[in-house]
Amino acid sequence: MAVTDDYAQYVLGQLAALDHLASRPMFGGVGLYYQGRFFAIIMGDTLYFKVSDANRGDYESRGMNRFRPYPDKPKARYADKPRGTMAYFEVPADVLEDPEECVAWARRSIAAAGPKH
Repeated sequence: MAVTDDYAQYVLGQLAALDHLASRPMFGGVGLYYQGRFFAIIMGDTLYFKVSDANRGDYESRGMNRFRPYPDKPKARYADKPRGTMAYFEVPADVLEDPEECVAWARRSIAAAGPKH
């Protein structure tokens, strides 16, 4: 699930209004950081933002997929979280295509990532 350079550059361009945005290679993908807070993953040319109880509904109401670092693992459920998933959800295409909206969703994900370290 490698990330193409064109897609990574597109995402970074859409998030350009975020000062201090940093990207780092991560297990074949790209991790996005804002002031040291890990808030997004680009994997397989898909952008995923960090979620918490405050913003999870935005993604679930649109039927967006959770990030699954091991997509071949069974989707058995334990409590309320499918096995092999993390607290990141796919960003809707219309949000990604609108830089202002994308940055607004990113800011909520940055808040979900917790305090600056």
